[in-house]
Amino acid sequence: MARITLKVTKSPLPAAAPKAPSSRAKRAQLHQRHMPAPPPAAPVAAATIASVAPRGEADGPRASPAPKRSRRRKTAPIEGKPPPRAEGKGAPPPRAPAEHRPRTDRGKPRSTHATGAPAPPRVAAVPDPDRPPRHENPDDPRLSKRMSEMGLCSRREADEWIENGWVTVDGKVVETLGVRVSPFARIEVSKAAAQHQSEQVTIVLNKPIGYVSGQAEDGHTPAAVLIKPENRWADDASDVRFRPGHLRGLAPAGRLDIDSTGLIVFTQDGRVAKRLIGNHSDVEKEYLVRVEGTLDDAGMKLLQHGLELDGVKLRPAQVSWQNDDQLRFVLREGRKRQIRRMCELVGLVVTGLKRVRSGGVMLGSLPAGQWRYLRRDEKF
Repeated sequence: MARITLKVTKSPLPAAAPKAPSSRAKRAQLHQRHMPAPPPAAPVAAATIASVAPRGEADGPRASPAPKRSRRRKTAPIEGKPPPRAEGKGAPPPRAPAEHRPRTDRGKPRSTHATGAPAPPRVAAVPDPDRPPRHENPDDPRLSKRMSEMGLCSRREADEWIENGWVTVDGKVVETLGVRVSPFARIEVSKAAAQHQSEQVTIVLNKPIGYVSGQAEDGHTPAAVLIKPENRWADDASDVRFRPGHLRGLAPAGRLDIDSTGLIVFTQDGRVAKRLIGNHSDVEKEYLVRVEGTLDDAGMKLLQHGLELDGVKLRPAQVSWQNDDQLRFVLREGRKRQIRRMCELVGLVVTGLKRVRSGGVMLGSLPAGQWRYLRRDEKF
């Protein structure tokens, strides 16, 4: 039997497509394409080239090596910051954050934004030799308070004099409000301040019932409206001539209830106001009080000393009978409705109250609703 032999042959595979150049090769080609042509080399002997060049390289120029690929590690973008710019031809290198970049301007003068010129050096302030230094001791009084304590004027007047440059401290003019001075400082006022003070007036008014001593309240009329030329007492012995400026800054130095009558003082002089209503005022004020009720000896002693108002013990008072239905009070303090409340505590009812004296100034025969100037010889 004949032997059959089968021969299997492989068909040739189709030719593979040419492989696309890699990105590394593309960059190398671009780099070589844009590289400037090298300058012509100096002529060298062929023997030298053949002996130096390796085998296979003597017949042509040597190709430029491809640039190495950067192996920079990729980092995750930081939250809140833009992603880094893509690398490539012509792209600048990424900048570090501002807080990580080293400063390069240390030791260099800073320049202004507009002109670029270096900023001028700072110069320490030089104290003015004509201006008295401010006292830093918080225990020292302010100048206006010290002037008021010395009896020169009121605090309000002191502020006005200081602003006008009428006050000197240890020989130097002070024009700044709020300056603190030593208790032993020498304080003087100019003649202009003394002249200004001499032009201030004080007025004595006999307030009728139904007027309030201060500002208008609850529809009641202030007593200050009565101070006008037609209401000046005809028997006023003062030689002061009325001027509209006498009403400017005129304020009551004390109070008198709406249902009380008698002497009330209005003044422009802060010294007078402090004398009558200051915290340490001890000027006597005399009243005639008409009462109803029965008062025994024990009640009279309580009126003279021993009563309290609002939890505060009252100062001793001079209280005596003026006639069968009138009491005479002499007080050195002025609490609100003090005499009426004192009488209520001992069972009396006040039906009439009239102030007849403040210090050394008497109401006298001044009619109700009229006023006069304080005489030069009168003192509170």
